[in-house]
Amino acid sequence: MSKKKDPPRPLPATLGLPLTGADSHAHLDSEGLIERLPEIMERARNAGVARIGQVFLGPAAYRSSREAFAAYPGVFFLMGIHPCDAQECTGGVLQAMREAFREDPRLRAVGEIGLDFYWKDCPPFIQEEAFRVQLALAKETDRPVVIHSRDAARDCLRILEAEGFAGRPLLWHCFSGDAVEHLDHILANGWHVSIPGPVTYPANHDLREAVRRIPLERLLVETDCPYLSPLPWRGKPNEPGFVAFTAVAVAHERGMDPAELWAACGRNTLRFFAVPEEGF
Repeated sequence: MSKKKDPPRPLPATLGLPLTGADSHAHLDSEGLIERLPEIMERARNAGVARIGQVFLGPAAYRSSREAFAAYPGVFFLMGIHPCDAQECTGGVLQAMREAFREDPRLRAVGEIGLDFYWKDCPPFIQEEAFRVQLALAKETDRPVVIHSRDAARDCLRILEAEGFAGRPLLWHCFSGDAVEHLDHILANGWHVSIPGPVTYPANHDLREAVRRIPLERLLVETDCPYLSPLPWRGKPNEPGFVAFTAVAVAHERGMDPAELWAACGRNTLRFFAVPEEGF
């Protein structure tokens, strides 16, 4: 008996969105993506993605892969030590990050940084110390912050407020999980929220309800690729073009025209990261 093939999945270009959108958070230096960068970037452009936030998890990743993006002016950079790697946040690493932020205008934000109590890779007290020193780096370099929080929203909020980040430019990346119950608190601090692909999953009722309450001017969308692919690509590696499916789902929940929401989230990305309007 022959093995049953998966039915064909639609490409994001079939959604017909204009070249005004943005994927605010991608890991294109990941294995399996960096090797296929030209075709992935072409599909993103065809899907209407004009800007991509490429996240480097530390200065070593930044140094080894930054040149791969030299031909793509629509890509801007973020850099931070992930909480699961917080033990790597040494003085030398922080100094390397400080120098990179001083020298490279493509580095627009410190992130993703925060707390992760789901994985047990790093003790919470080490995560908290790495979080605090990177928040200080963001102040020192005058950069916005992008937060990673998993099963740790209450503690993230406590630390951010203690460090004086209420009212400062901050993006809650991959908004989901226990952060949903803290949405009002997050919004009260003036922060932005980025919605990932799981908003398209049928069981995520709370997340879909939350996207209706986020002020449009503080709403972004993301892939977090190669993870968290939206429907209809769930179960396959994610890539920036697929953020179009996420945006259409968010527009549906908000009762908006998809092209209008797409453009608004794109503008919000440009404004939050203070990147030039020119895309690819």
